Amino acid sequence: MSNIVLKLPEESLLQIIAHYKPKQVAAKAPYIRFTAKLTDAVVTVYTSGKVMFQGAGAEREAARWGEVEAAAAKTSTAKGDQLPPNFARLSVLGSDETGTGDFFGPITVAACYVPADKVALAHELGVKDSKQLTDAWMRSVAPDLKAAFAHSVLTLKNEKYNRVQEQGWSQGKIKALMHNQALKHVLRKIAPEKPDAILIDQFAERGIYYKHIKDEKEIIQENVLFSTKAEGLHVSVACASIIARVAFLEEMDRMSSETGVTLPKGAGKIVDEAAAKILLKHGESYLKNITKAHFANTKKAQALANKKRY
Repeated sequence: MSNIVLKLPEESLLQIIAHYKPKQVAAKAPYIRFTAKLTDAVVTVYTSGKVMFQGAGAEREAARWGEVEAAAAKTSTAKGDQLPPNFARLSVLGSDETGTGDFFGPITVAACYVPADKVALAHELGVKDSKQLTDAWMRSVAPDLKAAFAHSVLTLKNEKYNRVQEQGWSQGKIKALMHNQALKHVLRKIAPEKPDAILIDQFAERGIYYKHIKDEKEIIQENVLFSTKAEGLHVSVACASIIARVAFLEEMDRMSSETGVTLPKGAGKIVDEAAAKILLKHGESYLKNITKAHFANTKKAQALANKKRY
């Protein structure tokens, strides 16, 4: 299933509208200027000047009018469950997480429900794979996504992360529990409506995921699908990814303000240096409470701090 977006001048838009006029169907939202439904593709012209091509024939139709935006028409390399036909246009509850590889930042998980009649709205807001977007842009669009779509976002601060990790919980278990909880929250918000499917950005095989949460009182299993690179398979996961990322950034802002040090993301050398500064200023206990203490960065920061002491 391809999702291809072109940004075109008015002259080209008029040509597209004229070309697909015999296949026109009623537009479902005020921000949609024109929609045509072909046998294997749907063509949507937005008031913003963007044109979206969806379906098996999307690449063929888009090629008539111009070069596609980055990554649009490439064959998906996602691994996981086989998705239903026209999945990108279904009502889907998606979930994603971020922060798992960051020494300082928390783990955040978000779930977001995008019904079929609002898929176009999500695209109109500019939502796509968050790996293609800047942090600043995600901060600007997240409030609109939260206002438009039912969602839940969970933030696991590092003090609690360390506590459960020391009890033997793996990151996989932590993430599985958080995904299940976020999905439950959204399903309650939208009840009695139900999504056509639930799509989890896959970080574990289905059996392992459900083994992690087997002791939960309520386990979400109905119509659940798992796939890697899920952000590119349905806009609901892309929305969830953006919401989760902004929650992560906001917690990083709070922690930076509290420590008096701008905390870097990731787990590289610059992180070790920042951690060493905090260790010298506030001590080991303080550093542990704001980091994932079992990461190798802890020992590296200690070594750097010892060098500076002497």
